[in-house]
Amino acid sequence: MSKQKSKKKLPLAAKIFFALVLAIISGLLLQSNAEFAEIYIKPFGTIFLNLVKFIVGPIVLFSIMSGVISLSDIKKVGSIGGITVVYYFCTTAIATAIGLFFANLFKGAFPILSTSSLSYETSSEPVSGMDTLVNVFPSNFLNPLSESNMLQVIVMALLIGFAIILLGSKAERAVSGINLWTDIFMKVMEMILSLSPIGVFCLLCPVVAANGPMVVGSLAKVLLCAYICYVIHAVCVYSLAVFTLGGMSPVKFFKGMAPAILFAFSSASSVGTLPINLECSQKLGASKEVSSFVLPLGATINMDGTAIYQGVCAVFIASCYGIHLTLLQMITIVATATLASVGTAGVPGAGMIMLAMVLTSVGLPVDGIALVAGVDRIFDMGRTTLNITGDASCAIIVSKMIHKD
Repeated sequence: MSKQKSKKKLPLAAKIFFALVLAIISGLLLQSNAEFAEIYIKPFGTIFLNLVKFIVGPIVLFSIMSGVISLSDIKKVGSIGGITVVYYFCTTAIATAIGLFFANLFKGAFPILSTSSLSYETSSEPVSGMDTLVNVFPSNFLNPLSESNMLQVIVMALLIGFAIILLGSKAERAVSGINLWTDIFMKVMEMILSLSPIGVFCLLCPVVAANGPMVVGSLAKVLLCAYICYVIHAVCVYSLAVFTLGGMSPVKFFKGMAPAILFAFSSASSVGTLPINLECSQKLGASKEVSSFVLPLGATINMDGTAIYQGVCAVFIASCYGIHLTLLQMITIVATATLASVGTAGVPGAGMIMLAMVLTSVGLPVDGIALVAGVDRIFDMGRTTLNITGDASCAIIVSKMIHKD
């Protein structure tokens, strides 16, 4: 019995990693026959990608609506909720910008892979800033979902969510319905993500067969870039925020947060780290009422580490496909990653779904997910650590500001 249980408990991240290793080995062996991998292996990867694309729209629409509706409680807590939401969105936007900046510095080290078989076409028509602004707002309910226009889907979700809040008790059935559909689509997402090992193998094997060992070396570079961003964001942004807004020494903050940081890094679970995070932040001086509200909310809408991951991976994938991201596309990535962080609460594999959404929002090929999915667990350790540290910094700052008043 115990042996069977241990087999069942093999984490998805481990399966994906094994699939990555197997894809690299198989791809290297098939280098002389890359056409076989392209014709007979890649189609199964394409099926997996189609399923990921199918679930992205509903997940974004319903999870963000659900997140917005849950924020109705913030009105009751007044200034605590206002400061918390502003802080979280600002730090997430800064995190995405840091990820994009350093990824562009590393861009020269990222390889350009063989992509002759892909149907991706770059747009030759330049789009003005005003056109981009107009295109954010949907003119039809179904088009944003069918065309995978993620910014329009987010705007739809925000409008519907705010309308439900304003309707108050009249919309109780809508609230329960949206929460139910969110759970249903989350379950569908789990089912699709359980196929990730097969998808990663079938997508990556043909790429390795066509490009050889170059792919393997590039993974180490993109991981290094992401971790540099994680450290810079923690040391610079959180230290500055805690010192100026929270009146606390950054050394004291990070020393007090050490147990939660170590647990988050080893477990890669924001939810699992929550009890330790509550204890550490309260020992550092955050009030119980503030930390018990701010930290769980942060697990839902504060995704600084995930935002950095999106920025770095978007530039890496664009670089691998020989695509140059424009300034407008980078601004779109910042906006999409920041707003979408509302709907990525502690869901296994949410980083991959969110990355698909970010790639879609700027017209990048979703196939690129296969290049980074195999080492997603290593990304996840760093981004989870950054996420929970950001939550704690907010608890310290809000406590300080509330007590001043």
